[in-house]
Amino acid sequence: MTRDGDTPTIIDGTRRQPLEALPKELVEALRSGEFHHALRQAIAYRGLSLARLRAHLGLRGVQIGQSTLSYWQRGLRQPEVPKALPAVRALESVLQLPADALVVLIGPRTARARGHQMAASFHDIRSGDMGSIVDQLLAELGAYPSSNRYNADLEMLAVHDTITFDAAHRQVGLQTRLVCRARRHGPDRYVTVYNGDPGCNIGDVELITAEGCRVGRIRRNAEAETMATELLFDRKLAEGEIHVFCFEVRDDSGTASPGYFRMLRDQCASYLVQLKFALGALPARCTRQFRTRDDAVPVESEELPLDMGGVTSGFFSDAGPGLAGIEVEWQ
Repeated sequence: MTRDGDTPTIIDGTRRQPLEALPKELVEALRSGEFHHALRQAIAYRGLSLARLRAHLGLRGVQIGQSTLSYWQRGLRQPEVPKALPAVRALESVLQLPADALVVLIGPRTARARGHQMAASFHDIRSGDMGSIVDQLLAELGAYPSSNRYNADLEMLAVHDTITFDAAHRQVGLQTRLVCRARRHGPDRYVTVYNGDPGCNIGDVELITAEGCRVGRIRRNAEAETMATELLFDRKLAEGEIHVFCFEVRDDSGTASPGYFRMLRDQCASYLVQLKFALGALPARCTRQFRTRDDAVPVESEELPLDMGGVTSGFFSDAGPGLAGIEVEWQ
């Protein structure tokens, strides 16, 4: 493994490792057809920061911005063919990959659907360690979090969340209905992530499916109060097919809830979130908010009314990426 040093000495590109000598995760990435996932895995394996990688490329006569390398490995941009081929071949040399290992992953095979931008990652939206924790849970499900591949083949047309609170101000139930459209032939599952409120016992959280899906594998992180669940469809969707599926999360283990926010990694055409409160324990204020990150100032903020049944509703049109939901202040 090549590690960063203080001097950008050229890594000998003639000493490329054969595919079978590379770690299993990297081999799988190189065979998956996802350029950004493979690039990120290779950079991590060699232990190079993006600044040092850029320096090594510069010594090979390839001038490329550090931001471009970041976009490439996160899947936010794709190398342009044929202009970027020299840079990609230089990357193979620096990272000591077999010839054409990365080149074959760019081009028409990995082209995105027209008009669709790659979804944001959890790291783009969540501060602190939560992005890494979620990535680990998703990796255990084979969802390749670093490539943003999970759920990428499903376009969210409409999402409706209904959250129920008890008399102790705790969130006790989350019902979700999703309407999606397959961007290409083949998607047969959806991965959902649940973050419990403070004090949540994630081991006791139940996820129950209704129409359109069934529970697959589940992975939990007790310390982070987080759960990732694979929802399986009964068939592979055809390109352009509309699919509706529903599920419910039951969790009454937390303390008083600060409200509910859905992470939208991609743009969602229609998002409706409704909070249902116990009539004897109504909040002092409910505020509809949208943030680009969890630690950012809201770019949208609107106080919401409560109806006579103790329900408040927030609607978002063409929202995301970011966090959309309702903040709650209690009496």
